[in-house]
Amino acid sequence: MDLKRLKDTPPWEWPEDAGRVFLEVILNRELDTPERVLAAVMAGDYTVINDDLAGTLLAVVKDDTEDDELRSEATTSLGTALENAFIMGFDDPDDILVSESLYNEIRATLQTLYMSQELPKIVRRKILEGSVRSPEQWHPEAVREAYAQDDREWRLTAVFCMRFVDGFSEQILETLENEDPEFRYHAVRAAEAWEVEAAWLAVRRILEAEDEDKRLLIAAMDASVTVNPNEAGTYLHAFTKSRDDDLVEAAFEAMGMIEALTDNDRPDGDGKSVFIP
Repeated sequence: MDLKRLKDTPPWEWPEDAGRVFLEVILNRELDTPERVLAAVMAGDYTVINDDLAGTLLAVVKDDTEDDELRSEATTSLGTALENAFIMGFDDPDDILVSESLYNEIRATLQTLYMSQELPKIVRRKILEGSVRSPEQWHPEAVREAYAQDDREWRLTAVFCMRFVDGFSEQILETLENEDPEFRYHAVRAAEAWEVEAAWLAVRRILEAEDEDKRLLIAAMDASVTVNPNEAGTYLHAFTKSRDDDLVEAAFEAMGMIEALTDNDRPDGDGKSVFIP
């Protein structure tokens, strides 16, 4: 099976044995590291992740003889299972990606590993980024410590984590003023997640900019839905006339979300769409 071809194929079109193939590639130390890394990345998809794959990914993260990039991507992929279990729980078998016992083992293991200062920085950063997708009591302090460091990569990790860990509105607003689009992107995602209304001015500036990073623009469109849906419509409507299909699609999706939220908040037939300029 050609992993590179699978990478360019939608996961719902993967063959039934894709998960088994990913498992075999990850376990095969005779293969080149990039191939094993690619398998670890794809192994985290919702369509294939299960106890066998998650257990193997966890073993890779724990193994200090493995390549740092492989350990990092394995941790990121585990985040998929953690987030699903945190949100969906274990009551409905159709919603379960990994067993509750393995879920708890992953959480405990990642916390223990993170506390080790001897871990390579990239692995430790990715452990924090992956584990926060199922927030725990130790995370707020870990995020604060990461944000306080005079290290761009650690601070970027902290801002990423603020999307999942509550209590960082002040830091989110501060980061929205950062000139680095990567920082602002993650700050915008965090503002969206926690409905930080005070972030609207920064989000609006992004939507008004003519030469802004496209990924940041799309994130700002999404954030406008929760940050200020009453004023977002005019800005979103402008993007429906863009020559960029991705921006047009994102604008219509955001407008649809606002419409749905508005419909839920008013009596049937009452009021007007908030996004019609």
